[in-house]
Amino acid sequence: MKLTDSAIRAAKPKEKQYKLTDGNGLTLLIYPDGSKHWRYRYLFNEKESMLSLGKYPETTLAQARSIHDGYKAILKQGINPSTHRKEEKRKAIVSVENSFEAVARAWWMHWKHAKTERHVAYTLRRMEADIFPFIGAKPVNTLTAMHFIELVYKVQSRGALDIAKRVLTMCGQVMCYAVQHGLSERNPAADIKPADILKKRKKVNHKRIPESELPDLLQKINQYDGQPLTRLALQLMTLTFIRTSELIGGRWEEISFDNAEWRIPPERMKMRSQYIVPLSDQAITVLREIKALNSDPVLLFPNERRNGKTMSNNTIIYALYRIGYKGRMTGHGFRGLASTVLHEKNFDHKWIELQLAHAERDEVSAAYNHALYLEQRRKMMQWWGEYIEMKGI
Repeated sequence: MKLTDSAIRAAKPKEKQYKLTDGNGLTLLIYPDGSKHWRYRYLFNEKESMLSLGKYPETTLAQARSIHDGYKAILKQGINPSTHRKEEKRKAIVSVENSFEAVARAWWMHWKHAKTERHVAYTLRRMEADIFPFIGAKPVNTLTAMHFIELVYKVQSRGALDIAKRVLTMCGQVMCYAVQHGLSERNPAADIKPADILKKRKKVNHKRIPESELPDLLQKINQYDGQPLTRLALQLMTLTFIRTSELIGGRWEEISFDNAEWRIPPERMKMRSQYIVPLSDQAITVLREIKALNSDPVLLFPNERRNGKTMSNNTIIYALYRIGYKGRMTGHGFRGLASTVLHEKNFDHKWIELQLAHAERDEVSAAYNHALYLEQRRKMMQWWGEYIEMKGI
């Protein structure tokens, strides 16, 4: 006689366990503690075996029958249901272990050494926000190029073009790791060219004055009536044309007056490799003025509150606004202006690009490029210092 839910609920525990039968090997064991467990008893190769199908009422009568029917069908195919279930569990474990998220985290642990703490944290946050929610649970060996293309489109759709490109790069690195560790036959992300799927970003031209207006700008910088340290920061930026963040984050330990060099460490650089700035005589003079004015033993340009922080990123741009160059000149504009003038004066393009820290570098060559053409760049930077001095600094 088939079981019913009411009969199951009415079944009371006894001193010894007993069973209720639903037919075809499906039974419900009632234990002395009152718990009720589904079992499937069957014969395979003339030996009796038993499978647990769950606990009542978490597994209902209807669910138990459905699971039971599935295992009966497997048994009819000549497959041992117990062996089949073990294999399915193994596949599930392998699937979780080889999921994109699991492999990505393993790659991240391997990759993060020798990277800055900030970059390492950012990369993990990016994966957790933009990758794992969409393909994190999928086994790496099931992913196709279309999975990654759709992922990139999701990020691009919110206008985050740079992040979309980084996401694709991260996915490619994870899949390369998967291939190298035998978790996937190939790296489908490698088939995707960013230019084929990503929109082109409109080129941003940082505002800058023409060379003809440089003397007037230099004169106004000299006459700047705000904080003296801000005026000196503008003068040093003019002479070194480094990025604003690199300038205001400067530390005295990076400056060598004896060698006339400013060596900015990799963790402060956009390209993540050491950056050597040869210092002209004019730049050294400005640095000595900063030293005399600034009592901070660590920072070149400390915050006015002397709270261990540097001056704000906005200090330079607001100072340029104050002297009348809003919409006409930016901190980045000094870099573009220097590049234009130096190219017009026939300095080698490679020297200029290296001094601007524009050169493309891989991790191997980065260790050497920071000192490439250093003597030639020293002469170029001295010429630039004299040029600026002549123009009015």
